[in-house]
Amino acid sequence: MAEELTLMLSATFRGAGGLWESHRVEDVATPEAWDEDLDRVLRFYNLCRKAEAEAQPNAAHIALAKLEDRHEVTIITRNIDDLHKRAESSRVIHLHGETMKARSTCGSDRVVVWGCRDMVVADHCPLGSQLRPHVVWFGEDVPDYVRAIPVVSGADVLMVIGTSSQVYPAAGLVEFACPGIPIHVVAADSGIGRFAPEADVRHFPEAATAALPIVEELMKA
Repeated sequence: MAEELTLMLSATFRGAGGLWESHRVEDVATPEAWDEDLDRVLRFYNLCRKAEAEAQPNAAHIALAKLEDRHEVTIITRNIDDLHKRAESSRVIHLHGETMKARSTCGSDRVVVWGCRDMVVADHCPLGSQLRPHVVWFGEDVPDYVRAIPVVSGADVLMVIGTSSQVYPAAGLVEFACPGIPIHVVAADSGIGRFAPEADVRHFPEAATAALPIVEELMKA
């Protein structure tokens, strides 16, 4: 039986030169920002979708997808792009939603595939309510957190990638891992001190694009 491999991923929230560099979180990623100027919020996520459509899966995305050749893999990510899907990973839990989807403001369960086209104030769900990006904003609940807990607790191997494990609630998921399972941490700022001294932790300080192809080869054994 294949090992159950769970991967928890994050990404630099404000990378140099990225869209976030010229936008305040308070202006585009909170319920208050939506109430104050929904047109501004929609324009920002239109830019996000265009940038995402132009991006391509990198070596890390591809290495993670290749792990499915020998293991049962579930990716739990705070990223809101579709690059894991395009790299052909088959099981991905998006804790913070997906930019290529929209949901109705009359119910978070009313989700539609939107794609990379622009969203405007006139875009409504079938019930007549305004559509919004299907993302979790600051100050909102993370509904898929509960869904991720049994995935982590049932894993035979846990990989924590690209995060310092300091941002909650996502960082708390590692606490549900079974004691003694191998934990591979791929991050320069690993937050490795938060793991129990007896934990079986292996640290890869390299960037994910460099480390994950190596880890993928190690996992073939």
